[in-house]
Amino acid sequence: MRIGLAVNLKSDAVRPTGPVPDDWDEEFDSPETVEALSGVMRSMGHEPVVLGDGEALIRRILDQRPDFVFNIAEGTGIGRSREARVPAFLEMLNIPYSGSDPLTLAASLDKAVARRLVEGGAVRIPRGFVVEGTDTGERIRDLAQTVRFPVVVKPAWEGSSKGIRARCLVDDVQTLVRIVRELWQDYSQSLLVEEYVGGAELTIGLVGNGPPRILGVMEVVPLKPSERFIYSIEVKRNWRECVRYESPARLLGTTQKQIESQALEAWDRLGCRDLCRMDFRLNAAGEPVFIETNPLPGLNPVTSDLVILASGVGVSYDQLIRDVLTAGLCRVGLG
Repeated sequence: MRIGLAVNLKSDAVRPTGPVPDDWDEEFDSPETVEALSGVMRSMGHEPVVLGDGEALIRRILDQRPDFVFNIAEGTGIGRSREARVPAFLEMLNIPYSGSDPLTLAASLDKAVARRLVEGGAVRIPRGFVVEGTDTGERIRDLAQTVRFPVVVKPAWEGSSKGIRARCLVDDVQTLVRIVRELWQDYSQSLLVEEYVGGAELTIGLVGNGPPRILGVMEVVPLKPSERFIYSIEVKRNWRECVRYESPARLLGTTQKQIESQALEAWDRLGCRDLCRMDFRLNAAGEPVFIETNPLPGLNPVTSDLVILASGVGVSYDQLIRDVLTAGLCRVGLG
């Protein structure tokens, strides 16, 4: 079977004119990732075809006509629906693909929308609000009265921790107004402000369908103990010196059940398919609190959280990719 790989490649991207933040290219897929995915496809007897993303992907799909597309392309730019572009185009051509559909991808990328969709039932979310860089200082101060400090400020439509830095953990209204202005200038999009949840940083992986299989739960543990740890882009870039990944996480049985229950409920509410990674923090009572979901998690064979999580629970990289691909193929009747 000819399987196209929809991936973000720097060579396909149109770099914006003018200055950009230093994490502008954080979501691009490395040659290492592309080759690792291709190798798994070949080992399964398939013919991988690298499609890239954007305009180049359109040309290559029309020329190559793959039987199925393995999609991890997150799109470029700042549009809140950019992750939906590839699956929407594939649906127009009636080409099946792995992963979630355009609606789920768009809703999940917009953190504020995802919060509204998952809230309720078993799923807890931190209190928060959305602001624009054009909002007056007075409006931001009024909204800030609805939450307790410290708060975390982050771009509402980004992945890979883009825009989330140590300075985004804010203790007072004056600093909040300043950080909102700075992030708006860099990312030109809505900003989500949430109460900081100070407990363990956890991520859970799910693979499959009807229902998905819980791959495992991993804790991100700072190497230097801190009461105010934030899994920022600075930490992710220097993860070997900043954190250790504890997979499986050492959780109480009740906490494990709670996070699994919340993840499965959020999966259903968002309409996820084939694979997903979700982030939670534990609150002061030791209860899981939903932070965000990533239905297009990174699949770098060395550095991606989902891959590290899988390895910790005894699932090799090859097996993880096989499971995701098989889930997608079976879902569309090609498995």
